[in-house]
Amino acid sequence: MPLFKQRKYEVGMKYIDEAVKYNPERWQPYRAFIKCIFAKTYQEAIEDFQACIASYGNSYVMDHTYKFHIGLSYLQLNKFEAAQKIFEEDMEEQIAEWGENGLHHLDLFYYGISKYEQGKFEEAIEEFDKALKLYPKFSDVEYYKAISLYRLGREEEALLIMDSARENGLAGNTINEDNVIYESYPYQVRW
Repeated sequence: MPLFKQRKYEVGMKYIDEAVKYNPERWQPYRAFIKCIFAKTYQEAIEDFQACIASYGNSYVMDHTYKFHIGLSYLQLNKFEAAQKIFEEDMEEQIAEWGENGLHHLDLFYYGISKYEQGKFEEAIEEFDKALKLYPKFSDVEYYKAISLYRLGREEEALLIMDSARENGLAGNTINEDNVIYESYPYQVRW
């Protein structure tokens, strides 16, 4: 991990690849996470996570499911329909296991982004609003909601929300994952 925090991805990957050889159940999900968030080798991340799902089911790494990370990777590869589909599958599984309250605000944010990228602005806003119920000052959600509203011709409302997004962003209300201090997450807004 120290090598990845220094952005020495190729050097660090050699060590994780070696660990995967000896204990794939423990280290392959972590390697896939590193490929998705740190190294940004999204197709490789998808392949690793799909192999994990085939072997171990849709489990969790770094507080999110394997399918969540596949969805992020699809977003970054501009495969927005595939991202939407995998987020839908993942959220249905989580709701079946944990109920509606089991969803994470990032699940809803990125699901909304998959719709936003396809120009489904009304549907995106619905997901953004659900994320904001869980994390009311989530500036990144407000930012994309404001753009969606603007694209729908709701300029005044968009400007008010963009002002709130900026205020909340400057106050540090952004993606709150542990590794965000080392790497920007997809669609994260830097104020």
